[in-house]
Amino acid sequence: MSPNHSPESKSQLAAQFIEQAREGLAQQTAAHSASWHFGSEENWSADLDAGIIQFDFTDGTQASAAMQVVGTYNQLDGTFLWGWDHPSIPEPLSKHAQLALQWGEENEVAEFKSRKVECSEDEAWSFAAVANRLAKANGVYRGTSDTTLIFMTFGEVQLAAANS
Repeated sequence: MSPNHSPESKSQLAAQFIEQAREGLAQQTAAHSASWHFGSEENWSADLDAGIIQFDFTDGTQASAAMQVVGTYNQLDGTFLWGWDHPSIPEPLSKHAQLALQWGEENEVAEFKSRKVECSEDEAWSFAAVANRLAKANGVYRGTSDTTLIFMTFGEVQLAAANS
């Protein structure tokens, strides 16, 4: 952003960027759903050591991709903990979250600069959408672990057919 932007216009531009990121993510998700049935997986797993997310389908097909952790949403207290300063996230898997932090600093968006944010799940989706857009990732997956939602970006998807 140019230093000539007023705080109001900077805020409006940031809001527009977030909305565009959400729209882009919706388009990506629809394309993945149509091409490899993203969203209808039977199971998912994430290997934080390898940085790989895997989706398993009922027909035996597996989809996998490189992944990054944007952050986690605690359903009990309504807070989002960013991946850029998360005790459970290895630093190499927080690069997309770090891009969101940098964007928040440059655009003066407090929710992107605070390690832990009180927010709705919908706002957490906005955080993930922005990280996805900044990183030019291929999409976002929201996994569930007990009362925690894990927001992850993913890269190019590799499909492996079921063994016949």
